[in-house]
Amino acid sequence: MSAANSGFKVLQPGILSLLQDAGRFGQHSIGLTTGGPLDKASFEWANRLCGNPSNSCVIEASIGGLSLEAQADTQIAVTGGDAPLTINKKPAASWQTHPIKKGDRIELGFAQNNTRHYLAVKGGLQVEPMFGSASTVVREKLGGLNGSALKAGDVIPYQTHSTSTQLKVDDKDRPNYSGDITLRVVLGYQQDAFNSLQKRRFFTSEFILDERCDRMGFRTTGPEIKADINGILSEGICFGAIQIPPDGQPIVLLNDRQTIGGYPKIGSVLSLDIPSLTQRLPGAKIRFEAISIDEAQRLLHLAHFREQRIQLIKLD
Repeated sequence: MSAANSGFKVLQPGILSLLQDAGRFGQHSIGLTTGGPLDKASFEWANRLCGNPSNSCVIEASIGGLSLEAQADTQIAVTGGDAPLTINKKPAASWQTHPIKKGDRIELGFAQNNTRHYLAVKGGLQVEPMFGSASTVVREKLGGLNGSALKAGDVIPYQTHSTSTQLKVDDKDRPNYSGDITLRVVLGYQQDAFNSLQKRRFFTSEFILDERCDRMGFRTTGPEIKADINGILSEGICFGAIQIPPDGQPIVLLNDRQTIGGYPKIGSVLSLDIPSLTQRLPGAKIRFEAISIDEAQRLLHLAHFREQRIQLIKLD
């Protein structure tokens, strides 16, 4: 390892490419939201492949179309969606590390099914944090490079690294983002604003992922879900909260959500299930399933235990 050198020069920024670390926590009291990766699992795998701390800054590329030129030697890993990766116009596998030389061109094509991609570099991208995080929240003009999405001509700094052991994630250990989605939900105290018929309708119906989805929240369309109240006093909103606006169409609130809101919330999606949602394109079919908070805690602990036991494969 040597001192900081240059970085990636952005040749084409793609549809929406943002710099993200794990997120900006503890700032809701001053109105700043969390940010961070929409697919936390793929984000963490990208950093683990590069031997980085789990909070290291990466590029989150939505859909694809990203093109970079390396200005110093390093190694990278790309995880997440199914956009094809090429290095110097030659196909390269995702979910494994690749040595990169100065002048190499790294390109992501366009995804067909799964939309979020995470490009990590050994040592992490060297971006000055704002309010404790490098995560980009465009609405608040915070983090990243000048609080905005990547643009052609930007240079993203990283440290020069020589080639080290190349690793991959076994196919069986990678997240599966195919098929319909079932989101497990912990009911909140505002469930009492929904009578038994409305709750039964919510948990037995099929919803469709709407085109109006962004980093603030993913909207769904389906049977109208009505609360016995039209609104509440504005209050803090947790990650994954399912807000029911007056049109009765549920919205799952995500990383860039507003810090307070006044629509009733039937519950919150288990954080483990958020990547399955955020990796999908509009038109995906969604169902909701109720679980207890005790079951949610068990699932989180079990998932963490399993992830720690997964061994990366060394490449020849």
